[in-house]
Amino acid sequence: MKGKTSNFFMFILLGLLIVALAGFGISSFGGSNARVGSVGDTDITVDEYARALQTQLRAAGQQRGRAVSMAEARELGLDRQVLAQLVNTAAIDNEAAKLGVSVGDMRVAEQIQTIPAFSGIGGGFDREAYEFTLQQNNLSPEEFEADVRNEAARNLLQAAVIGGLRAPQAYTGTLYDFIAARRDFTWAEITPDLVALTQAMPTDAELRAFYDANPAAFTAPETREITYVLLSPEMMQDQVSPSEEDLRAAYDRAASVYVQPERRLLDRVVFGTEAQAAEAKAALDSGAQSFEELLAARDLSLEDVDLGEVARDDLDDAVAEVVFGDQETGIVGPVRTALGPALFRINAALAAQVTTFEEARDELTAALAGDAARRAVADEIEALDDLLAGGATLEELAADTPAELGELSLTATTTEGIAAYPEVRALANTLSEGDFPEIETLDDGGVFALRLDEVVPPRLLPFDEVREDVVAGWEAQRLQDALSAEAARVAEALRGGESFADQGLERQVETGLTREAFIEGTPPALVTDVFALEAEGDVALVPGNGVVIVAQLTAILPPDTEDPDAAFLRNVLDQSISQTLAEDVFTAYATAIQQEAGITINQSTINGIHAQFP
Repeated sequence: MKGKTSNFFMFILLGLLIVALAGFGISSFGGSNARVGSVGDTDITVDEYARALQTQLRAAGQQRGRAVSMAEARELGLDRQVLAQLVNTAAIDNEAAKLGVSVGDMRVAEQIQTIPAFSGIGGGFDREAYEFTLQQNNLSPEEFEADVRNEAARNLLQAAVIGGLRAPQAYTGTLYDFIAARRDFTWAEITPDLVALTQAMPTDAELRAFYDANPAAFTAPETREITYVLLSPEMMQDQVSPSEEDLRAAYDRAASVYVQPERRLLDRVVFGTEAQAAEAKAALDSGAQSFEELLAARDLSLEDVDLGEVARDDLDDAVAEVVFGDQETGIVGPVRTALGPALFRINAALAAQVTTFEEARDELTAALAGDAARRAVADEIEALDDLLAGGATLEELAADTPAELGELSLTATTTEGIAAYPEVRALANTLSEGDFPEIETLDDGGVFALRLDEVVPPRLLPFDEVREDVVAGWEAQRLQDALSAEAARVAEALRGGESFADQGLERQVETGLTREAFIEGTPPALVTDVFALEAEGDVALVPGNGVVIVAQLTAILPPDTEDPDAAFLRNVLDQSISQTLAEDVFTAYATAIQQEAGITINQSTINGIHAQFP
């Protein structure tokens, strides 16, 4: 459990770092003593709510590719989700405090020191990095350490509530028997060459009947006719040209990219004592234990020990001396580190790489020109806004600025041209006729504005306009009807005891297929339809692309107990159901302790916080 618990604390920190990097934290919304509510004796502070809400808004914005306003967040219920989660956490904290569940200072210190983001360049815990990161999130060490202690207490309480819960074997077995069941069957294709169709041209009456019977096939979708202006960085490329001085300065700034020292791809495993590290090294050297088995025994994953690419200057001198010695791959150590005695696995030795200025010139030119073009577009935004605010039309905007005018006929499937931008499609689908065009930004640095000219509703296209399509559809339907009729005849013969060979068909034989199986070149519905058959000898007809497949069930088989994949499936089902059961039990427990402790919410304070978000 040690590795899993430390991972959880890393996730806590990552959440904090996201907030910090997104805007160097948030300002205080009234001090750590102000509260938005409480559960029993445990408060939910203003800063806790504001931080959690900002993180949720940031995540929603990343999913949508644009900023999410507070008004939109409330419509989506994000504020209620944040409050519900904080209430749940406060309820567990309150119950843990009431029961006296906690952890000691040493345990808190151990957890904090294992968080990679608090490590210095030598790999050990760095107090300055720790305090700086917390400062960027408006957290003091005392507050963060209290959060770590509370989270550890919550984990202990959760383990006490749901520890030992397992899925009922009867339930798991029933699902396993269904999912891992197998079928044997034979099948053959009824292809166009097996049916006799006379040459025939449809009459106008037949075509019109087909047209009338299939209106969806000949109906144009709703179309939004839109006029737009677009100013992209590509349009400004000709106006920018990086100087030699700028290129050399950019090369110098990117020296770490173009001039890379010798590096190692490293994994690190830390031990409590020198003796433990030496014993593990001996087991690895002798082949008595693999590196993966060592990690499993210590409840660690490869992600837990992966250090990535590391240069000599990234390591303490003693560690660098060992890692950058004569051995280019394999296990080295033990060596003392700030975290304790450690073994290092060298996965690869990467030679130093130097890209000269001339070799990097084209790449630097493209990058600087792109940046300059994006800045040039940004410099135009104020003028574009002013023109629109002054009543200029999009046509006038295109005439007086570098922006280009265009037209877009947008349907639900349009992704060409300017509609390739998700931001454009999203805005275009919300416009109403008469809306005032506004300048909007694109992820690539471009800007655009849209005007909805007309919404053309779905409409049945005139018969004469789609006559060729109607003829093609009629002929395809005629062929499909003939294939289906022949397939039905073959199916009836099979049910009567005849074989595929008796029908002049070459059969394909499938054995031991499960529900997840797929037969290349056949419709996805084939296996599904076979599993829907109830008895051996039953027949299914499965339409495909210009064919109909006739499939006859020959055997209903139980799961293959010798198949490693089947055993893995049963284990996954057991774990998944057990986890779901545990989550349901703990949710019920959390609800019960909330009701027992009592919940107080200060809605006016929450509204005040919402007012400070854009």
